[in-house]
Amino acid sequence: MNRNNRLSQSIIYAVFAVALLWCIKSAEILFGWNLSFMGLVPLHANGLLGIVTAPLVHSSLEHLFNNSLAIFLLGAMVFYGYPKSWLKVVGLIWLLSGIGVWLFAREANHIGASGLTHGLFFYLFVVSIFRRDKMSVAIMMIAFLMYGGMTMTIFPREQYISYEYHFFGAVAGFIAALIWRNTDPKPLVKQYDWEDEEVLDEEECHHNEWQLQNSESSDYDQKKFH
Repeated sequence: MNRNNRLSQSIIYAVFAVALLWCIKSAEILFGWNLSFMGLVPLHANGLLGIVTAPLVHSSLEHLFNNSLAIFLLGAMVFYGYPKSWLKVVGLIWLLSGIGVWLFAREANHIGASGLTHGLFFYLFVVSIFRRDKMSVAIMMIAFLMYGGMTMTIFPREQYISYEYHFFGAVAGFIAALIWRNTDPKPLVKQYDWEDEEVLDEEECHHNEWQLQNSESSDYDQKKFH
């Protein structure tokens, strides 16, 4: 897949993900549904469903709007930069962040996709440290410029914000980076003609130096035995 096709496909997938969230919220408003049962309630059997469904539900339009832009941008970056591993990364972050919240979070109904967004950000950040190729670092710098504040929102700040979802999303993103850091091949480094000429000149220089050393050694041996 060339870069232009990959970019357009990553945008399509990101738009689809955001559209799905808005469709769910629109249906909730239009039909007067109460989707709180889809939330994640820690250590409650009926809250286990929320491990899968909680990221799909948002408390308000403002809550959804704040997450939508992050999902669109970070999701598109992950798909564009890591097309072979993105689905596994998203799946692991989705499930592992939910499991962490269910086991260790405060007694509350946790909802929203912020755990997913934090997981995607921390995946991009950590995987670039491991890979250190130009594309990974460039993607990470863009993500950090836009959402670097996520490094602080994994700690308690506001009473009604689920920092636990943020924290366990970040942990899941870190683990995903450890597991799949080498799944996607690194981009080839372009070799220029002048670089090849420098390599040839260097090899020729070493070859001439070796010949000179051998010649000097031969002259020394001749002087020694005669």
